[in-house]
Amino acid sequence: MEDDIRTVAEAHEASALPRSRAVHADPDAPATAEQKPLPDAMCTRPADEKSPAEWAYERLILYIQNFEEQLDSDEEIAMGMIDGGAGLLRIEGIGFFAPDIVSFYGRDPSGGRMQLVQHVTQLNVTLRALPKPKGEQKAQRIGFRLARGLSEPDAGAGEDASKGG
Repeated sequence: MEDDIRTVAEAHEASALPRSRAVHADPDAPATAEQKPLPDAMCTRPADEKSPAEWAYERLILYIQNFEEQLDSDEEIAMGMIDGGAGLLRIEGIGFFAPDIVSFYGRDPSGGRMQLVQHVTQLNVTLRALPKPKGEQKAQRIGFRLARGLSEPDAGAGEDASKGG
């Protein structure tokens, strides 16, 4: 029981530190998002002060970036969807609307525009590697742009709302 006694400062610090773990059968497997240190920008506010949507958004960025680090130069990230027969979405953007909505923007394999809006309680994301579209010189890496955006949390806030979408 004595191990459970903490100061207020220790309790507050513990609430700010997310818990994560990943174990793989292959000891030489690449590091996963759970095994890497969090970017400083994600640690400016405790997780319990963030909405479920904001916290899910930030962690999804880490998963996307980690997945993209393992792609070949001729592959891009896509998201597979099983509900509604929507298929695959080539991720071009991700956002959240606090307190509980996460959204994904992109295109299907034929180039058609797609958007997935999902409540955080229903959030399931399958990341897939797809060949980059023909004619594009370089594969896009959305995860790295998203991670840079974490250090500028208000960049672009409300930008689309004023334009009507």
